Amino acid sequence: MHPLSPRQWFALAAATCAGLLGFGYYLQFAQGLEPCPLCVLQRLAFMAFGVIALVGVFLARGRLATRVLAALGLIAAGLGAGVAGRQVWLQSLPADQVPACGPGLDYMVQNFPLLKTLSMVLRGSGECAENAWQFLGLGIAAWALVWFALLAALSVYLVWRPAR
Repeated sequence: MHPLSPRQWFALAAATCAGLLGFGYYLQFAQGLEPCPLCVLQRLAFMAFGVIALVGVFLARGRLATRVLAALGLIAAGLGAGVAGRQVWLQSLPADQVPACGPGLDYMVQNFPLLKTLSMVLRGSGECAENAWQFLGLGIAAWALVWFALLAALSVYLVWRPAR
């Protein structure tokens, strides 16, 4: 049995991102869990990684293309992990230290400049500290952090894997 090719790894990663996004939308639309602004940013990071991986399925024929796409994936996974880590931290705060709930993401995007909106979102708010769903003792943000770490590890592997 031979190891997976980079294109096969990218296909697996794209399918994983699609599955994670699908589950997020299931939680939102079937279970009624509204995503907070940090959750939306994590979704965007999964989307970015998924698109990069999908491009890798078709274009990762050579070592340079594989490395460039894996490096871009590492950036997306790193940004997503940073946002997920921030949310996990917010969820670990005592109730009296949680920031107050702020305006919704739609309102911020429509009424504030992009950098101000991004700054407000990354600070987090009360709804980002809620932990409404858990599996095996971990909430959504913690699971997102785990998946971002796995996608980052895959990216590092694809960047540094030996030539065959």
